[in-house]
Amino acid sequence: LWPWLLASSGLSALVQLVTLPFFPDSPSYLLIQKGNEEACRKAIRKLWGEGDHQAEIDDILKEKATMTSTKNLRVLEVIKERSLRWQLYILMTVMTTLQLCGINAVECSKFEEYLIPYVSLGVGLCECLSSILCSTLIDRFGRKVLLWGGYMLMCSVLALLTMTLSLQHQFFWMHYFSVILIFLFVIFYGIGP
Repeated sequence: LWPWLLASSGLSALVQLVTLPFFPDSPSYLLIQKGNEEACRKAIRKLWGEGDHQAEIDDILKEKATMTSTKNLRVLEVIKERSLRWQLYILMTVMTTLQLCGINAVECSKFEEYLIPYVSLGVGLCECLSSILCSTLIDRFGRKVLLWGGYMLMCSVLALLTMTLSLQHQFFWMHYFSVILIFLFVIFYGIGP
């Protein structure tokens, strides 16, 4: 069953590959990158129907003007630029904590063999749920609150998970509690970091 389950992810990729040529190009790509306003209007009409879409075209033209006035920096120039230093520190901190947050250890935890398919299915469902939750919560609370909250909740869950994994041989129900904690960890990981 696992080879078929693994191959099923290729089905969606195949559907996208076959249908992609029939989708119109992005209007902003056509206007900003290609400089073709008529193709941009045609793509907008195809996406949004007939009507007056001059406001959208004006917005794209404003974006193009903003992009042309912005200087592209090389990596070394970004590192040397003092005004970008704090953003660079924040980005490096977030990326480092993502690598060291423990998601790989949680997903590779040792469980009884009969639990592994359920854990795999549950982790996948939790990842989908966290994606949906994150997209609704980020506008309401902002990225900073979600990062801090996610990391704090992940630390709490990891502490509890450490205790439950060390006690799983003494209590039969600890396996199930550990699985629930893994699901919570994956949700908090998806919402926060």
